[in-house]
Amino acid sequence: MAGILKVDRIQSDSNLAFAIAGSNVAFMNATSLQMTSSNISLGGTNVFTSGKLVTAAQPTGAVLQVVNATYASETSTTSSSYADTGLTVSITPTSSSSKILVLISQRFFANPANGNDGGGNVKVLRGATTLITATRVGLSDSTGAMDNYFTTSYLDSPATTSSITYKTQFAIFSTLGSFITQLSSSPSGITLMEISA
Repeated sequence: MAGILKVDRIQSDSNLAFAIAGSNVAFMNATSLQMTSSNISLGGTNVFTSGKLVTAAQPTGAVLQVVNATYASETSTTSSSYADTGLTVSITPTSSSSKILVLISQRFFANPANGNDGGGNVKVLRGATTLITATRVGLSDSTGAMDNYFTTSYLDSPATTSSITYKTQFAIFSTLGSFITQLSSSPSGITLMEISA
């Protein structure tokens, strides 16, 4: 004969063990329910492994990890060939299906020479792959120098679980004058967010 036991509370002076087929699966005391293993499965699939929520159990759009870097050393160029600005950061995705949201804020300053127009171009790269090219950043004219912030966001699909590096590069679009970043130690920043897909 089957029945239902209804109680308001189960309480024990010591740990109360829950067992399935003779094996303890959890212990409960007055304040917590503790699993005996660091792996927890639902429907035969691990939801927690080594005490951490597994990637496959995360909902689409969940933030799996965040990395950030800043760079404050003034860097300049007078070349039309692209060179590293010094702003860079690496991330190792937990899943090959993850997206990487790239957020950048970087100050640039154009210093034209002899009353000519000045300014530069900026690239955002993953490894050797160009993701974004912004032209005429920090544009100035014959009336004087000018600086501004290059800010951007980009949702990347690197399709890897290997370490990948994101960075910026810059170049002048005129051979007159110079193009400077992190002017007067004004720090630039780059943030990467791994997004579950």
